[in-house]
Amino acid sequence: MTFDIHVTGHPRELVETTLPGLVASLVASSITAGDSSLWGATAEAEASRRLGWVQAVSVSRPLVPEIEALRADLVAKGVTRVVLAGMGGSSLAPEVIAQTSGVPLVILDSTSPGQVLAAIDGDAESGGLDKTVLVVSSKSGSTVETDSAKRAFEAAFRDLGIDPVERIVVVTDPGSPLDEASRAQGYRVFAADPTVGGRYSALTAFGLVPSGLAGVDLNELLDEAEATLLEVAIDSPENPALVLAAAIAGGEPRRDKLGLVTDGTHIVGLPDWIEQLIAESTGKNGTGILPVVLLPVSPELDAVPDDLQILRLVDNAAQFHLFERHEGEILVSGSLGAQFVVWEYATAIAGRMLGIDPFDQPDVESAKVATRGLLDARPEPTQPAFTLDGVEVRVSDPALAASGTLAGVLDALWAQLPPNGYVAIQAYVNRIAIPQLQGLRELVAADAGRPATFGWGPRFLHSTGQFHKGGPATGVFLQITERTDTDLEIPGRPFTFGQLIEAQAAGDASVLAAHGRPVVTLTLTDPQLDVVELFEAAQ
Repeated sequence: MTFDIHVTGHPRELVETTLPGLVASLVASSITAGDSSLWGATAEAEASRRLGWVQAVSVSRPLVPEIEALRADLVAKGVTRVVLAGMGGSSLAPEVIAQTSGVPLVILDSTSPGQVLAAIDGDAESGGLDKTVLVVSSKSGSTVETDSAKRAFEAAFRDLGIDPVERIVVVTDPGSPLDEASRAQGYRVFAADPTVGGRYSALTAFGLVPSGLAGVDLNELLDEAEATLLEVAIDSPENPALVLAAAIAGGEPRRDKLGLVTDGTHIVGLPDWIEQLIAESTGKNGTGILPVVLLPVSPELDAVPDDLQILRLVDNAAQFHLFERHEGEILVSGSLGAQFVVWEYATAIAGRMLGIDPFDQPDVESAKVATRGLLDARPEPTQPAFTLDGVEVRVSDPALAASGTLAGVLDALWAQLPPNGYVAIQAYVNRIAIPQLQGLRELVAADAGRPATFGWGPRFLHSTGQFHKGGPATGVFLQITERTDTDLEIPGRPFTFGQLIEAQAAGDASVLAAHGRPVVTLTLTDPQLDVVELFEAAQ
């Protein structure tokens, strides 16, 4: 069996009561057959053009020799460093695939000027721009982050006397603006399957092109996935996707938070991919499942809240389930290809159980619109409520800043949490420079006494950003931005990377506030130093 799942306690009860109905309704075989009516009349139009992922393995097979040939050609020319510019589904799956395979792949899914410059410059270990190929990956072909990165790399290549056409590879949907422009300019273009949404695209060109160019064995990955297809297509109580969907989306009242713990599995970074798939697919119409990426020592595991279901990613679920300390958890194991297939099916099934369309993302565009408005108007930055020890504090409600201290502001934000609430930390910073900031999640979860999520901005806007606006109105939001002297022009655009990321943070904050979500924005004027102040305030 390529995928194994074990449930005990509460999730087992859910499976026992929910699974028979899922089997009887023939939902698994109907998905495989491409039945777009499964999610109701309002979702049928979208579903009818978004079920191509069930055929992704067979559709993607012919891509493999093309990718391998291009890699061989690049390596022969000394081009061995691969950078991927993509957001959301265009970057999260390749990141997991490359990390799990142990091959280097530079992910550029940020508009932080420092991160963009680091991706362009390279390093002594992997080489610099002279050894770099850039994969530009965008389903819509109009993603501002990806377009900006492409422009910056084109200019940098030209500055070195390198023709960008020889060093940039494009992955996009046929007929997209990026497709048409790139072909006209002579770039190598891999056409993606337009019937597959971004977050379901792990086994399509979006997942395979950058991974294969980086050196991943793509046939092995597709073989793993193929070995699981029969299991998920059968209307049977043994279908792992049906069991997983029943365990995470069944019950009333439903546990609407899913704690994802990596515990010994050989797969690296899978929770970040699962987070996007589930949050963006289910977080709408005031409902949804919020993935919470945890460590094996996270505070949420000391006393698990009633609304948090723990799911543990392990190497051998059959062995792990024998340990009593995992009673009440969902344990899953399997190859990476199997994980992709089972989670995609289970998420689509969960969407049906929740009564929502798992293939649209109606609230993602709102932050993009707000960002564009700020870039066009270029207003003066709003004045902080106060500045303390170099940290500027801005709030959606003046009452949040009444204490005049960082710790007091955080306490006031936690006080806005409902009993079933969560904290979302959103870090619009150069994560290469201050990666330790992610450790803030553990402190916040302990201090607030509620589950906390952490997202690097702006990439989470293409992921959990949908849940933040469209899901249950139970979140409070802590934005962290930075002031830095580092900036970079975007050729052909009237704004810089620094102005873009600032507008993205401010735009999202305004949309969240308009939805009635409490928002605190902390701007670090000396990031390396101010992180210490922030950690102290959160304890």
